[in-house]
Amino acid sequence: MIIRFLLVAIAAGLLSGVLMTGAQELKVTPLIVHAEQYENGPVDNHHDAIRTAPALKMLAGLLSPISEAYAHGNAEETGGILFGLDRFGGTLMANLVTGAGFGLLLFAASLLTGVAITLKNGVLWGAAGWLAFQFLPAIGLPPELPGFPAADLYDRQAWWMVTVVLSAMGLYLLVLRPEIWAKILGIVVIAAPHVYGAPQPTDIASDVPALLGAEFAVAALATTAFFWVALGLLLGGAMDRAGHVEG
Repeated sequence: MIIRFLLVAIAAGLLSGVLMTGAQELKVTPLIVHAEQYENGPVDNHHDAIRTAPALKMLAGLLSPISEAYAHGNAEETGGILFGLDRFGGTLMANLVTGAGFGLLLFAASLLTGVAITLKNGVLWGAAGWLAFQFLPAIGLPPELPGFPAADLYDRQAWWMVTVVLSAMGLYLLVLRPEIWAKILGIVVIAAPHVYGAPQPTDIASDVPALLGAEFAVAALATTAFFWVALGLLLGGAMDRAGHVEG
């Protein structure tokens, strides 16, 4: 039975990745293309040029040789990022990988907490995932357009991973534990990385307009919210159906 649920989680993640790609193409990619006009020199893929969502980018880098960074910049001029894929193809592949990965992570969280993912609570599970992986880390490291200054890559990755773990732990304590001490500890745990502070660049000068950057941050968080809600609903509905068939 566990294999069935694992396949369900992967399938829900893949479909959510497809939906995410469509949302990015409508709301995020045009802003990236606009920002590229302000960049000086060739794109540096190691600078995480595409920032549609820090969580999706980093998990893609861990699980796949294609990350969203390689779906940016002069892929069209170099003949594609991999196997001839252009920007859209690379982003789609990255989102498929990350969608499947997040589907499995959401299912694992359900197993660890003992709370089943259903169609009724799927939105809540998706909201929890968005808060832990996107919104709370974005308080310290908001989504950034190409050309925006950024601190050292490894420092940002380390802070992001710690923040995600602590955010997930804090949400668990706040939502699923009834004790007062647990709720207080949950708030402390969530706030800890922000009190410590996210790594920041020493030079904040940028040719990209601040208004464009703010618009991008909102669009990036909105599209990832759409992704997580879709994932929660798809996974919850599929889990209900898989459990009914198994029973």
